[in-house]
Amino acid sequence: MVRYAEPGTVEWVESGGGPLIAVPETVLPFWAGADGEETASDYDRACEIDGHVGLLPVGDCTALVLGDEPASTAYLPEHGVFVRWCAADSENELLASVPAAVDAAEWEPEVCWDVPGAVLLFDAAWPGSAPSGDDRVRVVLEPGRYAVRAARVQPGPETWVGLVQVRLVAPR
Repeated sequence: MVRYAEPGTVEWVESGGGPLIAVPETVLPFWAGADGEETASDYDRACEIDGHVGLLPVGDCTALVLGDEPASTAYLPEHGVFVRWCAADSENELLASVPAAVDAAEWEPEVCWDVPGAVLLFDAAWPGSAPSGDDRVRVVLEPGRYAVRAARVQPGPETWVGLVQVRLVAPR
């Protein structure tokens, strides 16, 4: 994890080159990452997601894959978005652009994601049992069905941000 602001303000997760994944805590042991005896590992399945977001079965739940590029990513609960740092001169510049980026976004089609509660965001190559506190971010979500949509926005001349918005549409 990389922190660009004051500790505890915004926590960023980075990837070693592949997608990030948000796995419900209840099924973390079922995510094998790049390990495994299968011909196609869980990581391989995550890499096959085409586009900015996708869903993969994990245990009796579904994980959210943040694909497209391995950008540093943070979750901003006040906006209900995963923010992906594509280009910006500073964290402050990037974070200040988020409200305008959300308003200006041309969203891709939504997917529905059923979530049993909190999820962990981490590099999809890691097994669910392996990421340490510095390799992941815990995202507290209310159990229920979420509409998930993604966009890539240029809110400033030198600023590009990826957005993955999660909106609760049916609480449990």
